[in-house]
Amino acid sequence: MAKSRSQTNEWDGIKKPPGLETAFNVVLSVSPNDEDCASLGRIFPSGWAVIASATVASALSVLREIPIPVAICDCDLAPGTWREILDHIAHLPDPPLLIVTSRLADERLWAEALNLGAWDVLAKPFDTNEVIRIVSVAWQHWQDRHSVYSSRTNQSRTATGAKQMAATGT
Repeated sequence: MAKSRSQTNEWDGIKKPPGLETAFNVVLSVSPNDEDCASLGRIFPSGWAVIASATVASALSVLREIPIPVAICDCDLAPGTWREILDHIAHLPDPPLLIVTSRLADERLWAEALNLGAWDVLAKPFDTNEVIRIVSVAWQHWQDRHSVYSSRTNQSRTATGAKQMAATGT
C-alpha cells in the first residue's frame, strides 16, 4: 500500500510525522545532541510533538515547510549558530519563538540572546517545570500573535450578539 505524502515527506533526512501540517503543539529541537530531543520528548505531555533537527540547514528546511510556534536551539551548534537561525526565521511569514539552551546559561548569554530577539534561555540539563513554563508562555504568545484565540472570541461575540438581537429585536 502506498504511503501518503504526509507520511513520506522529509526535510533533509528528517521524516515528517503524519498530520504535522496542521499541528500547533509542535516544538522544534535544534541540537546535535540526540539526548536534548529525547529529554524534551519526555517532558512534554501527550498531544505535543517534538521534531529533532541536528543542523541549522535541516531546521530551516522544517521551518519553511510548516509553521512551528516554538524552536528550542542549542547554543553550541556546528556548523551554524543559534544567531543564524534567529536571522533566518525573522524572514518567515510565521516565525517561531526561539529559545536558546546551554549548559552554561549565564547572564552574558541571557543578555545577548534576549537583545538579539530570542524569546528566552533555558539551562541544561532541562528542568521539567521550567521547560513547561517557558514553552507554554511562548506557545501562548505565538497563538495570540496569530489571532488563533481572538478569532474564536470574535465568533463567540458574534453568536452572542445574534442571540441578543433575536431576543430583543434590536
